[in-house]
Amino acid sequence: MWGAVEQSDAELVERARAGDLSAFEALVSRHENRVWTLAKQIVRHDEDAADVVQDAFLTALEHLQELRDGERFGAWLKQIATRLAYRVLEKRRRMPTQSLEALLNEGAEEDEEHIPHPELIADWRDSPEALLQRKEAMRIIEQALSELPEKYRAVFWLRDVEQLSTRETAEALGISEANVKVRLLRARLMLREKLTQIFGADASQQLISE
Repeated sequence: MWGAVEQSDAELVERARAGDLSAFEALVSRHENRVWTLAKQIVRHDEDAADVVQDAFLTALEHLQELRDGERFGAWLKQIATRLAYRVLEKRRRMPTQSLEALLNEGAEEDEEHIPHPELIADWRDSPEALLQRKEAMRIIEQALSELPEKYRAVFWLRDVEQLSTRETAEALGISEANVKVRLLRARLMLREKLTQIFGADASQQLISE
């Protein structure tokens, strides 16, 4: 006996739009872990991340009719969660008079001006973003990632981990696509430098070859 075929996001979205809450619950089950991980990378606290996840799904449910392509539900949800997570940071910093757009664009001119050229970069076969997938290095790499400035960490996570497009990342963060590319490059270089300092050239080569 054949098992039931798993429905696509687009099919579940259509059912949810028609009032089938079980379909939306299926979307929640499918995406909640990744959305929580994304939120945690930004807000850095479990409780705040849980609040972001809850608010993100509620917002998605309320605006589900506005989503044109149901297959983009996952990317759309991550964009919603990212914006909500930055609002949490805005409240945490007690800056009610500063707009979210201003917060997200803080330091944009700096981004456009200078690209770092780390001197301690080892000649690795794999990039830090590829190493992120290796179980034995996950804890160390996540620690290095957590030490990046917030605006670079968010771009790295959305682009290289969550695999959002440059356009989707720009929309989520409220910055230009050019700014996304610059921040991503800086994030990759800074992460590579941090990991080289931790592993060293010989250790990094040994880690990659295992």
